[in-house]
Amino acid sequence: MPLKIVQKDITTMKVDAIVNAANTRLQMGGGVCGAIFRAAGVDELRKACDQIGHCPVGKAVITDGFRLPAKQIIHTVGPVWQGGHQHEAELLSSCYKESLKLAMEHGCRSIAFPVISSGIFGYPKREALQVAITTIQTFLETHEIDVYITIFDEEMARISKELLNG
Repeated sequence: MPLKIVQKDITTMKVDAIVNAANTRLQMGGGVCGAIFRAAGVDELRKACDQIGHCPVGKAVITDGFRLPAKQIIHTVGPVWQGGHQHEAELLSSCYKESLKLAMEHGCRSIAFPVISSGIFGYPKREALQVAITTIQTFLETHEIDVYITIFDEEMARISKELLNG
């Protein structure tokens, strides 16, 4: 199945795994991360993340989905935008690759991503979405998994249409 971009709350996606835009300490944050913690159950997810302890930028780890419709949560840590000269694109691409590999290793047949690093980490939205699309489409050339990118606002909806159609 080709990549689909949907304007939807990631915490409501009925997929095998959703991806959390996490911080390196795997603690509850704001934005997407906070919404996922609240929807999954703060105490349960905090305990699971505390057991893992840490996740480096560009890598991914997995926990149960707890109260979410998704069976599992893949936590990945995107780069903080520093102007584009600190290997941000490579690190961001790695987030998608590592998450997709982890999903496949755990038998997931569907996965939903937010646009990683495009919120409080400051990655420009257009560039962040372009990295996501390119990386996921390359992965889908050799793997079979349903992939969704969830977007939340009208600006990202417009950008996604431009990137996919142009």
